[in-house]
Amino acid sequence: MEVLVETSARHIHLTQEHLEILFGAGHELTVKKMLSQPGQFAAEEKVEVVGPKGSLKMSVLGPVRKATQVEVSLTDARTLGIKALIRESGDIAGTNGCKLIGPCGEVEIKEGVIAAKRHIHMTPEDAAACGLKDKDVVALKVNSPERSLIFGDVVVRVSPSYALAAHIDTDESNALAPEGTVYGTIVEL
Repeated sequence: MEVLVETSARHIHLTQEHLEILFGAGHELTVKKMLSQPGQFAAEEKVEVVGPKGSLKMSVLGPVRKATQVEVSLTDARTLGIKALIRESGDIAGTNGCKLIGPCGEVEIKEGVIAAKRHIHMTPEDAAACGLKDKDVVALKVNSPERSLIFGDVVVRVSPSYALAAHIDTDESNALAPEGTVYGTIVEL
């Protein structure tokens, strides 16, 4: 099965509480662009993420979440001066925090900075067709004109609300040097 491979650049997910502190009471996210996963979108809003060594402006993704989470590449983490643990989205317990600055206020989060594990979103039907289940770990072979790679440790995430797509971060994408739309194939190692 071919899987669309997308680059997931640095971004932040906010709770409603943090959104309102950063952007003002009653603020709602403004959709800039819908993303490949149903119901998910890049918002017009941006937040400055501040660490001990530096800061980066990051796009907010919507809709709001139950926990604020900052997703960075390991290169971004070095720029910020924060050790970003490699975790699945939502698994933020015991991770490092940072300061968030918006136009109306600031928030200091105690945890939530991660480098997202590479993963493949699948519907239950997609997973069944591949003989896979939620939380399986696979390898993904991605062809590129000059730097084809096999990514190991790719987590399979299964939900009826997903659309079939693999997500890698910008460091991983740069290592691949992709051109245009990129597809990968699940392989056994």
